[in-house]
Amino acid sequence: MSHPSPIERRETLEFRIMKVEDIDAIVAIEQEVFAAPWTAEAFHNELKQNMFAKYMVMEQDGDILGYGGMWLIVDEAHVTNIAIRERYQGQGLGKLLLGEMMKTAHWLGAKRMTLEVRVSNEVAQRLYRRFGFEPSGIRPGYYSDNMEDALIMWADLEPEVWTRQEPAGSPARPGNRRGASRAAEGEQA
Repeated sequence: MSHPSPIERRETLEFRIMKVEDIDAIVAIEQEVFAAPWTAEAFHNELKQNMFAKYMVMEQDGDILGYGGMWLIVDEAHVTNIAIRERYQGQGLGKLLLGEMMKTAHWLGAKRMTLEVRVSNEVAQRLYRRFGFEPSGIRPGYYSDNMEDALIMWADLEPEVWTRQEPAGSPARPGNRRGASRAAEGEQA
């Protein structure tokens, strides 16, 4: 007997503010999906010392399936990280998480969102394009592990973009609303 996937039980998904107590689980995800993972200290600094940082987790039944982070500066949101645990990739969870991040950024006053993504990560680029992100430039040698270039992408934060991406029926229910690429290095749609 197989268990339903998290996306099949999306009504039980929750998005909430990342807490310091989540850092160990987040670092484990980082180590699964990124070639150059952030440290626990980096996340602690983001949560406690960076007034621009907004991080959220996607959780189901007490298990963190993914997380996303962004910096909100004036009316722009810059995605710093977005990642889904390896065993849950390819199930549409990245799409739900990105949509929730865009909604949150919009709710907090951002008009546009930007991120960097490896030029070789076509899966993530396709996901971002579905949400209205367009290429705007290249950051040469951006990724320290192999000096790969990053594609810079921007999107206007317009509700019709993420609402047309939500599956029919009830999308994941939001938790508290506060709040790549490094952002996209670990994302598979």
